[in-house]
Amino acid sequence: MAKIRGYLLDLDGTVYRGERLIPGAAEAVAELRRRGRRIVFLSNKPLYSRRDYAEKLTRLGIPTPQDEVINSSLVLARFLAREAPGARVFAIGELPLLLELCRAGLELCEDPERIQYVVAAFDRTFDYRKLNIAFQALKRGARFIATNPDRTCPVEGGEIPDAAGVIAALEATTGRKVELVLGKPSEHMVRAALEVLGLSARECVMVGDRLETDIRMAKENGLIAVLTLTGVSSQEDIGTSAWKPDHVIESIAELPALDRELNERR
Repeated sequence: MAKIRGYLLDLDGTVYRGERLIPGAAEAVAELRRRGRRIVFLSNKPLYSRRDYAEKLTRLGIPTPQDEVINSSLVLARFLAREAPGARVFAIGELPLLLELCRAGLELCEDPERIQYVVAAFDRTFDYRKLNIAFQALKRGARFIATNPDRTCPVEGGEIPDAAGVIAALEATTGRKVELVLGKPSEHMVRAALEVLGLSARECVMVGDRLETDIRMAKENGLIAVLTLTGVSSQEDIGTSAWKPDHVIESIAELPALDRELNERR
């Protein structure tokens, strides 16, 4: 078996909740880096840019360059730029997502007769106007894709609705199903992360707090799957889930010990 050389770390619920680091997160990341492990941070949340995430991590005590952050907005924008250069897109999303699409050379459009792709995302400004534009475009044959499938987003004190609500609203009103989701658990997210790390899947560990996204993505793409219990999924959830982690830790603070254990076996 290959030695473990890289870590894909989820953010919300794994490294921090809201504006607070999970206790021991900064020390764990620093120790892994000291051992020469390569790290990339992943987020399905399209509410912020990669630069915003890097600055937040740095501010909270984990110095991070922008290049070590991958979010669903970036993966989706790169996919569209590759598959449909210059396409006309209507995105139910907030400004950082719209800017990412523009940087990728895509045209933002609100005319249902001209829209080629409808993008569903986590959007705290979602309203009837946006729903109707997307509805009309989809009824006219526009493609239907999404940034992420998360039902909720962990925050300090609980959870808030995420992109699944937007996807469900469009599916319920149009009778169509979302065609492609680019964030976790998509293979597109894994490819983007491994490209940054410069490693193969068998050399890497995925650490996250959601069975249906983080753990599923790891299991389907050949990474070691580690569930942390500081976010959405609980120990009890594992019993009823189709996606079983390889290891369960109480928090990211236990990761250096697990890293040592994994590499001693190899």
